[in-house]
Amino acid sequence: MTNLPLRLPSWLQSDLLRLAVTFALALASGWTLMQIGAPAPYLMGSLFGVWFGGALVRPIQPYLGVARWFHKPVVLGLGVLIGATFNQSVLAQADKWMLTLVTMIGTTIVVTAIGYAFLRRSRGYDPRMAILCSVPGGQAEALVMAREMVEKDYVVALFHLVRVVIVFVSTPLLLRLVEGGEAVAQSNVALREMPSIFALPAGEILTFVALGVAGFVLARACRIPMPHLLGPVGMSTLFHLMGWAELPRVNEFVILAQLAIGGGVGARLAKVPFRDLAGYLKDAFATTLLIMSAYFLSTAAIAFATGSGFLTVWLAFVPGGLYEVTLLALIFGFDVAFVAFHHTIRVMMIFVALPMLALRLGPREVSSEPPRD
Repeated sequence: MTNLPLRLPSWLQSDLLRLAVTFALALASGWTLMQIGAPAPYLMGSLFGVWFGGALVRPIQPYLGVARWFHKPVVLGLGVLIGATFNQSVLAQADKWMLTLVTMIGTTIVVTAIGYAFLRRSRGYDPRMAILCSVPGGQAEALVMAREMVEKDYVVALFHLVRVVIVFVSTPLLLRLVEGGEAVAQSNVALREMPSIFALPAGEILTFVALGVAGFVLARACRIPMPHLLGPVGMSTLFHLMGWAELPRVNEFVILAQLAIGGGVGARLAKVPFRDLAGYLKDAFATTLLIMSAYFLSTAAIAFATGSGFLTVWLAFVPGGLYEVTLLALIFGFDVAFVAFHHTIRVMMIFVALPMLALRLGPREVSSEPPRD
């Protein structure tokens, strides 16, 4: 009998090729930034390496991207690591976070109103387009709704992408500015000194995988929003609070998460047709600066009033994407539980409020072009 060669499905071959090209650019750029002592080297390197590589060498653009089937397990693992930061000491501190939580919620409401007013009155956007573009966070939910409610859903994607990228870029630079080059060097040393996956007992590896998978399955069965993140976070939190598990941060996985998330954003940026979106891009930058300015003022006020570290509060407040910001907290060694708690509450609030807001803003409309100055 002749043994037939094993052939992968064409879609899987395409996905693997995109992963290989994307990760080659991301890893090379991240390693280079690590050598020169840049902050968050693999996250920044993967984003800019893939973005600039695709923008400058246009023939490789079709070969850039991180497939959802690869991205989801990375998020599952990230959720387990986030949950591992919640322990008994976190419960003792939760009541102390009420002031920062209320401030963050109030700021979120204010910046959404400011962004909406700017896009509606100054730029002439349709109501639904304006609210979907101005909401500070919940980008996954906003993009799903945009496909159903507005003609140009890619504009909503652009606004959220610009906000995430600006947070990506500004937060590591803020670390250097606020805490100096020594803090950056220490964060890179901490990344290198995290235990390797090859040094972990088999039982801990199995626990890591089981918490991620079981959390996702249970959250999906219970119809919890964002089950691939909130499920593993919840399951891991339960096990660590009860003392049933104690998982460390794994060097290879933290690097992999940076490559997957940063490379995915960079790949999307590389494919944005800047000529067609020039007017929207300007509006996206303006809205993002309005949003971040308001959060910056709130962060400064809370840090001054409570004596908390500015960057810890900033990471808890800034709407840069739940995955991305908690990953930055992991990289820099900040209080991940504090950061994740605030972002999770904001995502849940937006998840509940955004559909009701969008539905109250009238029927589906054809989005107008942005005004040209």
